[in-house]
Amino acid sequence: MLNRKVPEVIFKTRVRDESIGGDNPYKWEEKTSSDYFSNKKVVLFSLPGAFTPTCSTYQLPDFENLFSDFNAVGVEAIYCMSVNDAFVMNAWGKQQNIKNIDLIPDGSGEFTRKIGMLVNKDNLGFGMRSWRYAAVVNDGTIEAWFEEPGFNDNHGEDPYGESSPQNVLKNI
Repeated sequence: MLNRKVPEVIFKTRVRDESIGGDNPYKWEEKTSSDYFSNKKVVLFSLPGAFTPTCSTYQLPDFENLFSDFNAVGVEAIYCMSVNDAFVMNAWGKQQNIKNIDLIPDGSGEFTRKIGMLVNKDNLGFGMRSWRYAAVVNDGTIEAWFEEPGFNDNHGEDPYGESSPQNVLKNI
């Protein structure tokens, strides 16, 4: 994965637009990989699913809490990606009170498939999801890669440690 460009895909996102009014002032907006990754140094982490235990208890909140530490070492943005739709990702971010992390919906799993991390999680009733990983991406190029061990369809466990924010931060 090192020195490889991130895949170029289009993400279907929902963004707040106060001109819409009402209880749900959001509109569809397409964002590209270039929008997220060009001309900046970022950390991308991907996980099996929004609202799942490890993701909600440790990984997302810990990245949120360590955001300023990442900024101090030159990381301009942190992105959390999951094979979930924009509605789910927005609701999860709101429920988790996320202010510093951008949540990227990879609803069809296209980015995840193209980067080689799409796995079947039918054993949990999830369908196709992302294997847990993190990467440091500089101007669209992967500079560091942190993949959980045991990459496999229907893995019986959910390993977590390599892609933790603490491990990524100490290896930047």
